[in-house]
Amino acid sequence: MSFPAKVMRDGLLEKRSSGLLQLWKKKRCVLTEEGLRLHNCKGGGGGDAPSAAWSSKAKELRFDRMATVDCVEYKRGLVYFTVVMATGKEIDFRCPQDGTAWNAEIALALVRYKNLQAVQTGRNRHLSTAHLGSTGEDEEL
Repeated sequence: MSFPAKVMRDGLLEKRSSGLLQLWKKKRCVLTEEGLRLHNCKGGGGGDAPSAAWSSKAKELRFDRMATVDCVEYKRGLVYFTVVMATGKEIDFRCPQDGTAWNAEIALALVRYKNLQAVQTGRNRHLSTAHLGSTGEDEEL
């Protein structure tokens, strides 16, 4: 049974489309402990539209498939950054420069996720070696 991931931030980002024109499209983004969910705007509105104007279907960029947050640039009051996936795919975003930038929060959440995974892997190794027998405690040097 899985529990819903804790929401760390919810708000608007613009994502560059991968099409020929590479247009910027507004997305409602929900940052969780597991990754970033991107919701499309229904009807092309935008701004601070009510939640009913956002699609319930979301594209999920999971931290276990994410490599890094890169290429931070500041231009005309906007922060431009790139999320790099483990496959090498790059996804470009931009957001207003006011307050805590999305790129910093995504990067911190990614590091937190990777650290928790590393700790869990270490615990599992420790438990499996302890289960197999020798813990090294009763051995003489």
